[in-house]
Amino acid sequence: MTSTYLVTVERFIAASPEKIFDVLATPSLHSVIDGSGTVKGDQPNGPARLSPGAKFGMEMNIKVDYKILNTVCEFEEGRHIAWRHFYGHIWRYILEPKNDADGKPGTLVTEQWDARAVRGKFLLRLAGYLRRHPASMELTLRRLDQYVTG
Repeated sequence: MTSTYLVTVERFIAASPEKIFDVLATPSLHSVIDGSGTVKGDQPNGPARLSPGAKFGMEMNIKVDYKILNTVCEFEEGRHIAWRHFYGHIWRYILEPKNDADGKPGTLVTEQWDARAVRGKFLLRLAGYLRRHPASMELTLRRLDQYVTG
């Protein structure tokens, strides 16, 4: 599902929600699973594992190197995690235990980029984020799948 400022992608991954959550809650692994090619690594002195309200920085690159500070704004251990950065948009992951078509257990992973509460949304559109995010998010979930099941 994609709406103007809420982009959602889903993927079934044959791993437990807890195993997937551990990857998402580990900032040093974000660059490993990132499908956009913009996340280069976590900043030193941040938490090794995310928790409610945790602040963590990431080394980024979109044509130039920069740093971004995020704050965990939604957190339910093993099921749901989201963080927001200064501009206000949210990256969210929802993990739902499911069985695949053959009855094998796993997790339906939903990733969302939520910019509905952001002021100046037109800047996001001008920068091309709305066009690029769906494919990048699908690649992120594919990489997450490969990391936890590989």
